[in-house]
Amino acid sequence: MEAITSIFRGSYKAVIFLYYLIVYMITSLFIAAVTRDRNKRRRRFSANASKYCGLIARNALHIKLNVINKPPEKHQGSLLVANHMGFVDILLLAGIEPMSFITSNEMRETPLLGPVTELAGCFYVERRSRTKILSEMKRLANSLKDGLNIVLYPEATSTNGERVLPFKRTLMMAAAEAGVPIQPVVINFRSINGEAFNTRWRDAVCWYGDATFVEYFWKTLRLKSVVAEVEYLEILYPGPNDDRGAIADKAHAMISAKFVPVQQVSGNAAPMPTDLETDPT
Repeated sequence: MEAITSIFRGSYKAVIFLYYLIVYMITSLFIAAVTRDRNKRRRRFSANASKYCGLIARNALHIKLNVINKPPEKHQGSLLVANHMGFVDILLLAGIEPMSFITSNEMRETPLLGPVTELAGCFYVERRSRTKILSEMKRLANSLKDGLNIVLYPEATSTNGERVLPFKRTLMMAAAEAGVPIQPVVINFRSINGEAFNTRWRDAVCWYGDATFVEYFWKTLRLKSVVAEVEYLEILYPGPNDDRGAIADKAHAMISAKFVPVQQVSGNAAPMPTDLETDPT
């Protein structure tokens, strides 16, 4: 009986999600048509995405989000770094305030997700080329100088919720290059379907391994309830001469200390994704 109920629940929530997605795409395309300036267009894209990500998280996915220690004063131009478990935490972060996300070139080429992310004002980077990653760091620094708020997931992949992977360093130094602060943020899932975050429900909020987006998101839609938490941590002010490894390690330590790992349920353990040896960042 519960299986049938969850199918109806998922289908109902999918209709709401698609409604918001369609309206989001229409409004974003209108912004693209009437805004010529690239930076102004990106700002409008991120503001529009923030609005609809919040609506989707609250009204389609029924996620209760608690935001802790959000700074009262918003920096004009800052690099927000956070742990990353899947598509859901992107919705949560984007719904708090307008932000432009850094993602991979592969995402741009993904059906549906490519156009959705492009119309959200995302930055696309090629992490596996040292030459390109350095030039893209400069591009991000210029955008930060222009006052954009940019989100970086320095793990460079989504995880299965067991731990925070070591941080890649190069893109984090865009903040020092631009003279703007780094805002570490930790994302935690506190409960799913009334239970503490555990491996029984982990695959409905963590997108990792070989799971397709459709397979993953259908599990998300079928959930009864999710309680999540986004906590803003101490702001870092990197200087141009600071060691990038030390800055990355400090941010990683801060986020890891506040991260609550998934609780293991017998028979549901899954392998942790490994770092790509070709990733030079």
